[in-house]
Amino acid sequence: MTWARTGQPGSRAELPGAGAIGQQVRRIASAPAWPTAAGRPVPVWAVVSAGLSPVLIVAGWLAADALQPASYSPLRQTVSVLAGHAGTDRWLMTGALLLVGGCHLVTAAGLTGARPAARVLLIVAGLSSIGIATCPEPAHGSTPQHLAWTALGAVTIALWPVFVARRSAPHPLILSPSGSAVVTAVFAALLG
Repeated sequence: MTWARTGQPGSRAELPGAGAIGQQVRRIASAPAWPTAAGRPVPVWAVVSAGLSPVLIVAGWLAADALQPASYSPLRQTVSVLAGHAGTDRWLMTGALLLVGGCHLVTAAGLTGARPAARVLLIVAGLSSIGIATCPEPAHGSTPQHLAWTALGAVTIALWPVFVARRSAPHPLILSPSGSAVVTAVFAALLG
């Protein structure tokens, strides 16, 4: 990682400590750093899509929450309220849900080396997010369609890590059967 010094065109200087950090970032971010079960690298666009998904949902939630009246409580009410008919500027959360669903679909398309069950579950999660966005909550109560999409998406995302686990070595700890089981247990606890 280098930068040009001010006043010296073309001159490059190394930032202190940036060399080692830059090498680590490039090693982690390079496509071969994410080998699939079949040994093929995951395309960069799939990695970007996977990383964008949580950023979009949190950004949508924070932006929509900031525009809500004081009567909205993020501790007592769900993000579905933000995308529902009672939400102020509900297009923000609805758009975030649609984009997250699309990110899940793109990521599933890029994980060609992952087990088919894991890819199918990611597709189901993406469709669930899109379903939640297209079946908003009414001003009071909920609809069976919204509840069905929400339940399906929540359970799918909670179970998905178990289906990604690999027994072959070498692999990151989080992709091991025990690591995936721990992540799934945490997701299930949060779901509960």
